[in-house]
Amino acid sequence: MSTPLSASVPDAPLVDETVEEGSGKGIVAGLDARAGKVRRKVSSRPASIIAIVLAVLWTIPTFGLLVTSFRPPREIRRTGWWEAFANPEFTFDNYTDALFGGSTSFATYFINSLVITLPAVIIPITLASLAAYAFAWVDFKGRNLLFVAVFALQIVPIQVTLVPLLTQYVNWGIDGSFWPVWLSHSIFALPLAIFLLHNFMKDIPRELVEAARVDGAGHVKIFFQVLMPLLVPAIAAFGIFQFLWVWNDLLVALTFASGQDTAPITVRLAELSGSRGASWHLLPAGAFISMIVPVAVFLALQRYFVRGLLAGSVKG
Repeated sequence: MSTPLSASVPDAPLVDETVEEGSGKGIVAGLDARAGKVRRKVSSRPASIIAIVLAVLWTIPTFGLLVTSFRPPREIRRTGWWEAFANPEFTFDNYTDALFGGSTSFATYFINSLVITLPAVIIPITLASLAAYAFAWVDFKGRNLLFVAVFALQIVPIQVTLVPLLTQYVNWGIDGSFWPVWLSHSIFALPLAIFLLHNFMKDIPRELVEAARVDGAGHVKIFFQVLMPLLVPAIAAFGIFQFLWVWNDLLVALTFASGQDTAPITVRLAELSGSRGASWHLLPAGAFISMIVPVAVFLALQRYFVRGLLAGSVKG
């Protein structure tokens, strides 16, 4: 297929037409060789030492935050967290104040975060899976050009879209509900999701899809019964990314869901210290409460994380 893309990206076309002519065994062997090369590099002794040092440096601030969250307010203000081991004095009051100290229960914001996050993960994954299948396995005119256009949307900064989107939501009459934040997170996530899932689908041997077609399977049956079981690692990897992004987001939440009925937990955390910062000692406890769900999601899906990322990143 000859398109304008071949002139602009001559070395590594994003939609690899040569795969259609190659064998599935060649693709798998190439990926295995590339994965083995990466595995040897990251498992060397210098790489392991660097990884351990980075892990320790990355963990120390988090550990200090955990210790601080259990210290009395006067000790937090007076000394550093490392002093807690010389004069141990711990309390759960910070967690009690963070959960029940405000006019609105922390649980309300916690539930709002769940209501925002789950659809904001499911909607882009559903749409991106269908779009990625079309880009990978359906021949239509302008496919390469349209794929590059979708891929290029990743470079658009979120900040420049906030005011136009908010204006549109007000015109539609959906401002103040969960719909603006669901739609916004889905819009922002779709380019990356389509790119990752498309690359993963293109790595699936063509013989597998052709065999299903010979058996009479159509696009719907091929997508749901042949490709979908193989897409679990890629979907899980992107699902983790999207879940963490939406759960920890403050900018989109303040713009589209700052009302008390729709505000997520990050808005409550921003307000937890008070207008003059008098209650900043509650922030460590609030931060750890907000971490519970993302950590649980990451631990549950982490076995798919690296596999899904590598499958989507080595293409081309």
